[in-house]
Amino acid sequence: MSFLTLDLNLLRVFDAVMTEQNLTRAANRLAMTQPAVSNALRRLRDALNDELLIRTAHGVKPTPRAESLWPTVRRSLAELEEAITPDQSFDLAKADQTFRLAMADATAALWLPSLVRKIETEAPNIKIRMVPLTTREPRPMLLRGDIDLAIGFFPGVVAQLTGSQGSVSPIRHEQLYSGQYVCVMRKGHPLAEGKLTLDGYCSANHLLVSFSGRAHGLVDEALAPLNRERRILLTVNQFFTAGRVVSSSDLITTLPRHLMAATGMTEELVTKELPFKLPNVHVDMLWHERDTRNPGHRWLRGHMSEVTREASQRVAARQEA
Repeated sequence: MSFLTLDLNLLRVFDAVMTEQNLTRAANRLAMTQPAVSNALRRLRDALNDELLIRTAHGVKPTPRAESLWPTVRRSLAELEEAITPDQSFDLAKADQTFRLAMADATAALWLPSLVRKIETEAPNIKIRMVPLTTREPRPMLLRGDIDLAIGFFPGVVAQLTGSQGSVSPIRHEQLYSGQYVCVMRKGHPLAEGKLTLDGYCSANHLLVSFSGRAHGLVDEALAPLNRERRILLTVNQFFTAGRVVSSSDLITTLPRHLMAATGMTEELVTKELPFKLPNVHVDMLWHERDTRNPGHRWLRGHMSEVTREASQRVAARQEA
């Protein structure tokens, strides 16, 4: 194959299919028919002598050649687009967009009020639609276009995105916040006085916030090497519910410190340092490559970054007080 004879439009089709991981969505993105997209891929396969994209039950899967090729194609097309069509300023006052966000109840309670105030005063035509987040794996929703942003604790996803697989993923991410876990219990709890010991922690009955209802989490993984375990009496799928239950019972729970305020029960609860090591909790923002350069989407991501910076500063100030 000679590069001089290669139809560069085929690379646009390749980029769209790699981005969407689906021929139908790629066709819609390009304003083409699906047969036309399939034909373009066939021509590119013939030119490069590689299958490139293999159909699966859920879309298409790239070959190793496609994975190695896409970063260069994506970067080159983005540079061309920026050179030919520079970004236009985003006029908040005139913007008329609807954004779909997925995040846990506590995260939404902390950060949505600031977003709403911004919309009320500066962007009257922007609308927000919240989608339930019931999993630590939001990528399918982003790939299908069901949501525009996912915000939360996604350790497995982020590990893959920052590893070798991330170089060919259409999902992008930004870390918004990093904080610590603490043990939470009601005021007057038998463990509330003095230093919390490992024996005391493990002897108590626990509440676990679990989106799936599975009674196993990061704490249990941290206790296993210590040959210790805890009894999880109750799982709930909302942080607000966790605060209500713990404040009126002898159950204890382990929560990110920054989510304490979202329980609505801060005055009824006390926090204790954990008697064992847990990794920091990282709150990440995930979105699809297709939206990276969208002015409205960039505004939304920028605002969420600003909100979380302010929230982290408030949490740090309360810790020092």
